[in-house]
Amino acid sequence: MSNYHIKNLEEYFQVYRESVNHPESFWEEIAEENFVWRKKWNNVLECDFSKPEFKWFEGAKLNITENCIDRHLFARGDKTAILFEPNDPSEAAQHITYKDLSKRVNAFANVLKSKGIVKGDRVCIYLPMIPALAIATLACARIGAIHSVVFAGFSSTALSTRINDSACKMIITSDGSYRGAKTIDLKGIVDEALETCPGVQSVLVVKRINSSIQMKEGRDEYLEDLLLNVSNECPAETMDAEDPLFILYTSGSTGMPKGMVHSTAGYMVYTAYTFKNAFQYKEDDVYWCTADIGWITGHSYIVYGPLANGATTVMFEGIPSYPDFGRFWQIVEKHKINQFYTAPTAIRALAKENLDFVDKYDLSSLKVLGSVGEPINEEAWHWYNNNVGKRKRPIIDSWWQTETGGIMICPIPYVTPTLPSYATLPMPGIQPALMDENGNELKGNQVEGKLCIKFPWPSIARTIWGNHQRYKETYFSSYENKYFTGDGALRDDVGYYRITGRVDDVIIVSGHNLGTAPIEDAINEHPAVAESAIVGFPHDVKGSALYGYVTLKEVGEHRNHENLSKEINQIITEHIGPIAKLDKVQFTNGLPKTRSGKIMRRILRKIACNEMDQLGDTSTLLNPACVKEIIDGAL
Repeated sequence: MSNYHIKNLEEYFQVYRESVNHPESFWEEIAEENFVWRKKWNNVLECDFSKPEFKWFEGAKLNITENCIDRHLFARGDKTAILFEPNDPSEAAQHITYKDLSKRVNAFANVLKSKGIVKGDRVCIYLPMIPALAIATLACARIGAIHSVVFAGFSSTALSTRINDSACKMIITSDGSYRGAKTIDLKGIVDEALETCPGVQSVLVVKRINSSIQMKEGRDEYLEDLLLNVSNECPAETMDAEDPLFILYTSGSTGMPKGMVHSTAGYMVYTAYTFKNAFQYKEDDVYWCTADIGWITGHSYIVYGPLANGATTVMFEGIPSYPDFGRFWQIVEKHKINQFYTAPTAIRALAKENLDFVDKYDLSSLKVLGSVGEPINEEAWHWYNNNVGKRKRPIIDSWWQTETGGIMICPIPYVTPTLPSYATLPMPGIQPALMDENGNELKGNQVEGKLCIKFPWPSIARTIWGNHQRYKETYFSSYENKYFTGDGALRDDVGYYRITGRVDDVIIVSGHNLGTAPIEDAINEHPAVAESAIVGFPHDVKGSALYGYVTLKEVGEHRNHENLSKEINQIITEHIGPIAKLDKVQFTNGLPKTRSGKIMRRILRKIACNEMDQLGDTSTLLNPACVKEIIDGAL
């Protein structure tokens, strides 16, 4: 059907109008014609913003693994479903066909059942980026267990918090993991976490690095041993459309993570639809998202979205700098990757290196480049466009969130004309609204406000696990009958959207509202600057002033820092105006980041305000050591 795969701009506008004017019939047609159901729905949508409660395809019966695996077995059984590229390039890649995947998921599901896991139980998965991670999620879905994947880089404290919040009965982990030249003792982290997790009854351990580990009798067992005693056939559990599929934790402003709950049917329909269109995936393409399945990007666009479309999806265990900074491009050449989806953080890091790391590889197989996780700044966009895309491949700068389940605003490649740093146009079915400070919707173009969505979409998170009131207060209390994203955005003269950053990253200086994102974009244009972060701090005259943390491309840059500060402020003045100049500039060796690459401005704000005793837990950061360096160098 044409609605499922948009091929030109005229068709996009036609489909979009239909999706907005008749959303229920639009999604019903897509659901009916592109997926397998055991029973059709009674109602396409039940929506009540006051509760808030959203039910898509209520009354339908299905199992998502039948859509991701079983229905492909006849026509695509021998096609590669998961292409695993190990950390070490000397280790052979694995091609797991749909037939292989079916057997492995079924066998894993039978192991879960043998350990007493039943429909509705929560299972925590704490694994590196190896095939067992994707297989474990699908095995849970096969039997109706709710999976909670925790990124295998979080500390034992962060892990135990998530296990206890959702009352997981089992944890699946490995003896360890590889990260570049290092190994990480995942089992040791799990053991420490489980000292405060009395509800966990069993631990399944996958052998990856073959290290010597402690196994607790009666609780811990090697998965490989259990797989020897089970069948590779397992009937799929019948699930209701609104049954939870998974819980995924995301950071909250209070510091307590939010367990976002995603349902089965709506999530499946939306992620599959957006995958097909956002990447213009064709039958024989090889698609690679470099994210970790520990994040929503990996759930939606490594596992469920691609597999629901019968795609070949790549899982990469390693990091972009090992064994050298050409690793991404070596893999693109090796596997003839067609769609490549990565984070601006990775692009900026690679852009600092010698272009020889890119130029020596054949990237001609690439058809689509993608960016995810945060808005991509113009300098990184142009580097990506010029050196990876060779000015011939569109870049999709995608905006979405853990809470949204799938891509919300994004160019459709070869359909939507792109514009650096703009997410451009909403996906079909998505109705953005920009709101002013008084709660009024800003109509027309050339406006800027707080970004809301004014009609539900199938993959919207249904609740926060165990705390629906927090769900209501966080997302639905600011504006009546609208989902508040927490982000600001502008809509330009042609209707393109640009995400301007979190609303709490707006600083009022002398009565002027200043978004940090455009200031950071300006600073990052300085040839010596790698990246920057802006926060506010108290000022006797202005109320708040701007404090800039700036990381230079050359560590230990010998140029006079006072002169560099003046040059940075001159760029800001030229791009935004003198009101946005920085009162303080601190040069750093790095900025504190989450594992997904987002800068933790909350920590930087506390340091700027001299509130070092209120930093909270920094152990889950990608680079916690940099916090002390920044404190020691604070102005």
